[in-house]
Amino acid sequence: MFFEKRFMKAIEQLRAQVALPLRIELWNGRQFDFGSEHKVKVSIPTVAALRFFISPNLSKLGEAFVEGHIQVEGTPDHVFKVAEGLARGVADKMPSAFRWVSRHTRGVDRAAIAYHYDVSDDFYSLFLDPGMVYSCAYFKNESDSLELAQNQKLDHLLNKLRLKPGEKFLDIGSGWGALVLRAAQKYGAIVTGITLSKNQFEYSQKKIAQAGLADRCQVLLCDYRDLGGDHAYDKIASVGMFEHVGLKNLPLYFSAIHRLLKEDGLVLNHGITTTDVESRWMGMGAGDFIDRYVFPQGELPHISLATREMSRAGLEVLDVESLRRHYARTCDAWSKNLDKNSVEALRIAGERRYRIWQIYLAGCAYGFSKGWMNLYQVLCSKSTNSSLTGHPLTRDYMVAPTLALA
Repeated sequence: MFFEKRFMKAIEQLRAQVALPLRIELWNGRQFDFGSEHKVKVSIPTVAALRFFISPNLSKLGEAFVEGHIQVEGTPDHVFKVAEGLARGVADKMPSAFRWVSRHTRGVDRAAIAYHYDVSDDFYSLFLDPGMVYSCAYFKNESDSLELAQNQKLDHLLNKLRLKPGEKFLDIGSGWGALVLRAAQKYGAIVTGITLSKNQFEYSQKKIAQAGLADRCQVLLCDYRDLGGDHAYDKIASVGMFEHVGLKNLPLYFSAIHRLLKEDGLVLNHGITTTDVESRWMGMGAGDFIDRYVFPQGELPHISLATREMSRAGLEVLDVESLRRHYARTCDAWSKNLDKNSVEALRIAGERRYRIWQIYLAGCAYGFSKGWMNLYQVLCSKSTNSSLTGHPLTRDYMVAPTLALA
């Protein structure tokens, strides 16, 4: 009775504040409509599940779905519009809490990476492209396939770095090896990748051997803090990595890059950022959900914080490009691929983890499209030569396809 009274009060308040294409149906058949038509139906099978709709936010609603406390019918876009509407209807007006707690030890980071990436290579293959590129793609045309867009992203990144044959190239957070393979095979570089994921390490080793590139391409199971070789690399890339570093560790991270990079070398950081200028969690409970279910210990800086710490570390920012719209399309493609392969995904990962990824990928597509977060490629130089001798005066070279080897 306690939950029912609070639920009824909360629902009446919400219906007075927001109009949504939503119908909530209780276990006893009672229905509550939030608009003239409903495109989303939420079934609440038990009294205990009512608690998720008393001051709902995205974390509580996500938990209810993932843990099977509710059933939801509707397209992902409609579902997230409804969830956002409910969360905004009761959003706490107080600012979100800062997250400046240093907890990114080597052990903590290794465990967080294992939780997210070591699910199963077969599971990731169900929604990624054939190259297993797990980062924002680069769409030049509306008709571009995910596979083409991912290859375009790899080339876009390596062209920005002006990677040349024989140069030593480091990929920090090398994933399943697509970038290191591309850099060695197509650009003729001598390549090292590092990862904390055992699955990714073993997968990359196999791909390198199959490609016959072991003489100039390697992947190490290594933390960026432990990588030796001061001033060893001509070019460095970090793709989808600094989200795992932690806000307080950004100075350490960019200082490590500065240490590893040769004089006049270039580094490109490709990563997700928050749109909150104070680098707080994403609002409405979205950050809480991601931290609990998807990316433990993940923290997103604002682009201004990222470029400030790069500059403090002695890296000069040369170019900044937002790929937010590209990531919305990428996540939408991943979400649709996972949905197409739902039977196999359920077999591999189980229902609970499948639901986590179902809501996460669809939610990211929605969030990037709405500007809740962004994705930036930031190109920097390590140079005491203020004239940057030899560096192009314009950005035209970044889109030229001729830098790579034939």
